[in-house]
Amino acid sequence: MKSRLSVIIYLILFGTSFGQNQNISMGNVFDGEPFLAIQPNNSQHIVVAWIGYVGAPKTAIKTRTSFDGGQTWSNITAITHMATEYGSADPSLSFDSNGNVFLSYIDYDKDTKTGAIYIRKSTDGGLSWGNAVHVIDAADDPNHYPIDRPWMHIDRSGNSYDGNIYITSMSPRNFGSLNPPFHPYITRSENNGGSFNTWQYLDDANWLSGDYIQQAMPTNCVSADGILYAVYPSYVPAQNVYPQYILASSSDGGSSFSYHSLMTSTHNVNSDLAKKGYLILSDPSQTQHLSFFYLAEDFGDIDVFMRESFDAGLSWSQAVRINDDPVGNDRMQDLLWADYEDDGDLVVAWRDRRNAPDNTYETSYEIWGSIKPKNATNFSRNFRISDRQIDYDPILANSGNDFMCIKMKNDSIYSVWGDTRNGKMNIWFQALDNSNNALSLAKNTEISNFKIFPNPGSTSINIKGKQIQQIEIFEMNGRKIMQQSYQKTSDNIVLDIERLSLAPYYILIKGKEKSVLKKFVKK
Repeated sequence: MKSRLSVIIYLILFGTSFGQNQNISMGNVFDGEPFLAIQPNNSQHIVVAWIGYVGAPKTAIKTRTSFDGGQTWSNITAITHMATEYGSADPSLSFDSNGNVFLSYIDYDKDTKTGAIYIRKSTDGGLSWGNAVHVIDAADDPNHYPIDRPWMHIDRSGNSYDGNIYITSMSPRNFGSLNPPFHPYITRSENNGGSFNTWQYLDDANWLSGDYIQQAMPTNCVSADGILYAVYPSYVPAQNVYPQYILASSSDGGSSFSYHSLMTSTHNVNSDLAKKGYLILSDPSQTQHLSFFYLAEDFGDIDVFMRESFDAGLSWSQAVRINDDPVGNDRMQDLLWADYEDDGDLVVAWRDRRNAPDNTYETSYEIWGSIKPKNATNFSRNFRISDRQIDYDPILANSGNDFMCIKMKNDSIYSVWGDTRNGKMNIWFQALDNSNNALSLAKNTEISNFKIFPNPGSTSINIKGKQIQQIEIFEMNGRKIMQQSYQKTSDNIVLDIERLSLAPYYILIKGKEKSVLKKFVKK
């Protein structure tokens, strides 16, 4: 039985099997760009890949697997380079319908401008990896080197193109100045990763990426009915006087594409350090429902936004701001990622600075998230995923730290990101598991008639609602600090908060039939 919005908020905040973040990379200097995948038929089977420092200036792709939902992990596996002078970057993971997991990545040397995108297959759940299969070579498009940021998706629709592996890419960030025009790239495998078709430009006449955006990064997904979607940026004044994002879609396995303008972009992110990635997702429970996630400065600082389409990308909603810190509070958010659960619930996560002392990139940060249950009209209150506020470290200004990943399965959330809490750049993992509370709270629903006043309050607060049985108060990190039960239900309770520290809190109000989670502030 599915729980409604307030229940899911409660489960995410307080029904946590693993309280503290886990350092799963444990590198001595630098680990970055983590990617997480979950086996479609086994939510306990998790594979994580990242880049790890292995000696100046080289990095290698490393992986770990868990078969118990992240409680224990396999040994770290390092992927062998194709040449001794190469380093690796940009890992991406995806499972096929048969439970095989695939790893795509770049193996390259930026000084000689050589290398390629490769893919490897694991038939034992990510414990070991097969031979590398060549996808796209740096020399394939002369002087454009189409091997940066390869994103991979595998068709698991059960339709004609089930098993197709799609990889998109772009020109690199660190190969020096390139000559226009610039293009996004796409290629596919039709034989379960045994080989890849000749690459092609993803953009097309009248839908060009143009001469101005050197890193025209495409992001892609495959819908539950086997439609391939990809979004890339464009600025060609003859096509549109504004920069825009273009949606390309294919119903024939990537052989041909149709195009639509997703949105124009007039509030670009101006920070050079902010990680500005964007993402297209398809709702597995509703095949024509697409969501696009991006950063923008619509309110004067960088926020996380989403737009939706319910007609396969023909039309799009207005922007919805997801982070719920005060609008225009001069605090920036970045490093976003999102995922749909099979039943249509949505989770979004990002690097958050609402509690930072200043408005710069170079300040302390946390990882926060929000959920939007299927058919809900709004996102939940934001919740913190990292278990602490993390001091800024200058290593965050370097490349390789510009990614995080989050997945939602069976109402549980699994996330990985890089942070610098221990003076190094390591990959941290968090599992937020609702299994301990799901049955007891499944019948609860969000209630709008529970009220708290005054809010903020100093010595006491009044709680009004129908047949209140119990009050629980939690710190923002999810630690319960107060519980009060009542033998007789009451519609009006005065709660003493004088001994609480000056801070915001969550309060869970349990009624005889329903419950609600609210936020109040002790001043």
